[in-house]
Amino acid sequence: MKLKDLLKNIEGCVVRGSKGIEITGLSSNSKVVVPGHLFVAKKGLLDDGNKYILEALSAGAVAILTDIYNPFVKAVQIIHPDIRAVEAQLASQYYQHPSKQLYVVGVTGTNGKTTSSFIYKHLLDSLNKPCGLIGTIDWIVKDTHYKATHTTPDVITCQRLMKEMIMQGCTALSMEVASHALDQNRVGSIDFDVAVFTNLTQDHLDYHKDMDSYAKAKAQLFKGLSKESLAIVNIDDPGYKIMLKDCQALVMTYGIDHKADVRACNIMCYPDKTTCQIFYKGDLKPFSWGMRGRYNIYNLLSAVALGLSIGVMLEEILQILACFKGVRGRLEAVENAYGLNVFIDYAHTEDALKNVLKTLEEAKNGGRLIVVFGCGGNRDTTKRSKMGKVAAEIADKVYITSDNPRNEDPESIISQILAGIIDKSHICVEVDRRLAIIAAIKEAGPKDMVLIAGKGHETYQILSYKTVEFDDAQIAKESINEKFL
Repeated sequence: MKLKDLLKNIEGCVVRGSKGIEITGLSSNSKVVVPGHLFVAKKGLLDDGNKYILEALSAGAVAILTDIYNPFVKAVQIIHPDIRAVEAQLASQYYQHPSKQLYVVGVTGTNGKTTSSFIYKHLLDSLNKPCGLIGTIDWIVKDTHYKATHTTPDVITCQRLMKEMIMQGCTALSMEVASHALDQNRVGSIDFDVAVFTNLTQDHLDYHKDMDSYAKAKAQLFKGLSKESLAIVNIDDPGYKIMLKDCQALVMTYGIDHKADVRACNIMCYPDKTTCQIFYKGDLKPFSWGMRGRYNIYNLLSAVALGLSIGVMLEEILQILACFKGVRGRLEAVENAYGLNVFIDYAHTEDALKNVLKTLEEAKNGGRLIVVFGCGGNRDTTKRSKMGKVAAEIADKVYITSDNPRNEDPESIISQILAGIIDKSHICVEVDRRLAIIAAIKEAGPKDMVLIAGKGHETYQILSYKTVEFDDAQIAKESINEKFL
């Protein structure tokens, strides 16, 4: 694509050099630049892309997007004060505005994004609307699964993935939209047809600094909706008011405790399923699925609202959702031949851990609830004592261990978790996560329930000096087999 065509309708750019050059791709990472690329030199929290301009030019970049003209750079320069905004527009233009050709559903919130995004994909696929997915576990394009590097990738990758989805026959996209992504404009120039709000509880305060900033970041998704778009919000969470404050889209609500457009009642939680009744416009339908817990009913309700918004009958929606099989690492049962109740979950916030523990507590039948968990290093430190308090109050036995300590001392992290616990009589500390899992499973009896929380689908452990392979589910399976040898 000619640079002059790429810059069409993008205002405020000053170009130093020829607009007639051919652009073969875009990149904000100098290490993946190939001949013909336009390199985006933007400033981040920890680094500055301008430092890598010479590296990009050496790799074959023919143009640079920057905020300051450099007379010593021998390449076409596009100068604009707002690099992130222009980068998003360039990416959309280069890939021919793919979001306009897809039915795009974005979901944001502290917890539930991953499960919800997979439920929406299941629903839309079942309605003959082939659906791609961008989220924490995978980026899915038809039958191709890419391992996700971020919940929401950079803006160029987002646009490229959407274009690939269209080329592979997708007509819809289900997308997790993280608060970091919204703050950094990673979803800029994406036209969302639907935005979903799940809930708002403490997380990522290492980045956003306070809950007000965190909430405002998420609210940007709704602020950007058009009048023809739809906002689907959880009316039981007070955060929905913040999401809708500057939102001009149509609104559909869901909930359990408050009057909503779509509501669940008579919820019954069992060890292997959850049942309820779904109410919509005077119609009451029974429902049962294999997903555990009251909190997953919220994810269900948002999907029901999504289906109803595109004209599908309630009964058909429920039939489709009843077949949903769940998501890897989200209250995932570790299959074994010995009947031991062991679960893997991604819960890494106070609210998520509380919800999962409460779900298992309701399902236990005379046994104990044992939990293994830790807190990530270089992340929000204020949630550590709160997670310790929740675990100690609900579980009968708690193993506190490491969870991606990164550049922090694991024992220091554990000390901060312990600070929230008054009665430590049922607390065990084992810094080595593998040994903690082995100890918890060794202790568990046939009626007990073991929750290994924090890492879920992750298959690695991030240490200060390296990242090593580490799969909670695999270690749990090995530990169960060793227990019964």
